[in-house]
Amino acid sequence: MTDKRDTSGLDVRKSAHRMMQAITDEGRLMSEVIGGGGLDVLAPPDRARAQRLVTEALRGMGRADRLAKSHLKKTPPLFVQNALRLGTVELVAGEAAHGVVNAYVEIVGRNKRTAAMKGLVNAVLRKVAEEIGNWGKMPVPVTPKWLRQPLVAAWGRQTVDRIERAHFAGAPLDLTAKSDAEAVAHATGGIVLETGTVRLPQAVQVTTLPGFDTGDWWVQDAAAALPVRILAPVPGQRVLDLCAAPGGKTMQLAAAGAEVTAVDLSPVRMKRIEDNLARTGLSARTVVSDAFAFDETGFDAVLLDAPCSATGTIRRHPDLPHAKDGSEFGALIDQQARLIDHALTLLKPGGTLLFCTCSLLPDEGEVQVDEALARHTGLTVDRAALDRPGVDPAWITEEGGLRLRPDLWPDIGGMDGFYIALLRKPA
Repeated sequence: MTDKRDTSGLDVRKSAHRMMQAITDEGRLMSEVIGGGGLDVLAPPDRARAQRLVTEALRGMGRADRLAKSHLKKTPPLFVQNALRLGTVELVAGEAAHGVVNAYVEIVGRNKRTAAMKGLVNAVLRKVAEEIGNWGKMPVPVTPKWLRQPLVAAWGRQTVDRIERAHFAGAPLDLTAKSDAEAVAHATGGIVLETGTVRLPQAVQVTTLPGFDTGDWWVQDAAAALPVRILAPVPGQRVLDLCAAPGGKTMQLAAAGAEVTAVDLSPVRMKRIEDNLARTGLSARTVVSDAFAFDETGFDAVLLDAPCSATGTIRRHPDLPHAKDGSEFGALIDQQARLIDHALTLLKPGGTLLFCTCSLLPDEGEVQVDEALARHTGLTVDRAALDRPGVDPAWITEEGGLRLRPDLWPDIGGMDGFYIALLRKPA
């Protein structure tokens, strides 16, 4: 008879498997699946477990497939592949083999199309359980070809190899302090990086950390925190945060004393920003609007974190290269150029535009700025603004932007990929 613990474990694994299918078969991002209620049947701790399991399976997919392949005559259906991937990463993590094997045999057996492969799953996972010592000797999984090729073209094979190692390693937990970074680091057991971010060595349950309930900090990757530090807002400055979600930069701007207007198209995302502003005791005007429809002018500064491929965030979101195929990149690149042009119209003469994207693709960074300078007479790049603590001058690009990659800071946990440039409108 199955006890409650076994039932709970099966429910977690079923939910994890459904999410893997949604990502790899339906092209849905993990955030979309979760936002659509994909884990609502689970208790909060089990939701976290299922999400962690899927994340590790996506990161280690190349190794998991390689281990299973030696025991397969041909590639099984994706439904079975995903069961083998999840089972393998659980075995590598030290879960009891009998529980893991039985659970994924049952999941495969409940599907009429794959029920006949129960024996295959049982045999392969039992063999994998005997070989998990080989896991650490295997090559780091590579990025899917559709994305790896443009990355190699941009940065070279050796750099992409380092980026992939950073993706496989995952990411530490970074916090931005509302005021006193040293106090937040002391309370949470983190360290303060040169750029001012508080870094914890490993991910923990965020809501249990000291200072969460009192709004002393918010979660934000060190790279994502740099655009506002480069913009360097001052009290009373009118700043527009265009495309504001998820809101970390809005809170940074507000904490600096700026008069912030945050604009985002999604009511759901804006509600999350408002909730975080309330938690942190910070103030900003929020407007739900399409960025192009927002036409209020006279801002001292505009921060444009433009919609992009998000290829710089793969170490945190390993679902992205498996859910997407790059087909939307052209439309995104065109939208970014139009957003730059629109943002400039909202600035007062002499105002500043901070343009950034969490992308590793030059077409969404360096090329955008080059082309914007060609389109707009008198527009300049402020290189001096990049002279900030922790910013290596070697990261500054030819056109005057800042190129951040996951392979930077390898000894302290890396950072997300980002491109940042501060543009000045002519007076």
